[in-house]
Amino acid sequence: VDLGAGSGRLTAELARAAREVVAVELDPRWAAYLRGRWENVSVVEGDATEVPMPSDPFRVVANIPFDRTTDLLRRLLDDPRVPLVRADLIVEWGVGLKRALPWPSTVNDVRWGAWYRFALARRLPRSSFEPRPDVDAGVLVVERRASPLVPEPEAARYAAFVAGGFR
Repeated sequence: VDLGAGSGRLTAELARAAREVVAVELDPRWAAYLRGRWENVSVVEGDATEVPMPSDPFRVVANIPFDRTTDLLRRLLDDPRVPLVRADLIVEWGVGLKRALPWPSTVNDVRWGAWYRFALARRLPRSSFEPRPDVDAGVLVVERRASPLVPEPEAARYAAFVAGGFR
């Protein structure tokens, strides 16, 4: 799944490497541009925080819009029943550092850490992007734990417990 596919630079590479790609794009012009370019790519026009995620285990590789990072992470990680196996996400460098800390520092970090591991794979200088952002980026890798720290049926109770602890 490519969230925020835009012009399709990343989608094109995913189409070469993956059996099936879902490119999610909010802008109708970019979505129309992407449709039909690759046999193994289906384009979903819509907001990545609202479109249904695949029901089978899936992986996300995306250069997500920096201003939507938390919303997209919540969409992918809040419900452990979503069958996300791994996400490789280009995020702002500071966000990547914060999420990959060895100790969780926010409510979301503690909640998500029960089902996922986070790592910062590499730094990407702002000069690598067009248009150039104001900050460097990093590749945040999110991988589902083989053995979750909290059973999925306890997700809501665990979320309430963690939120209470942070209050």
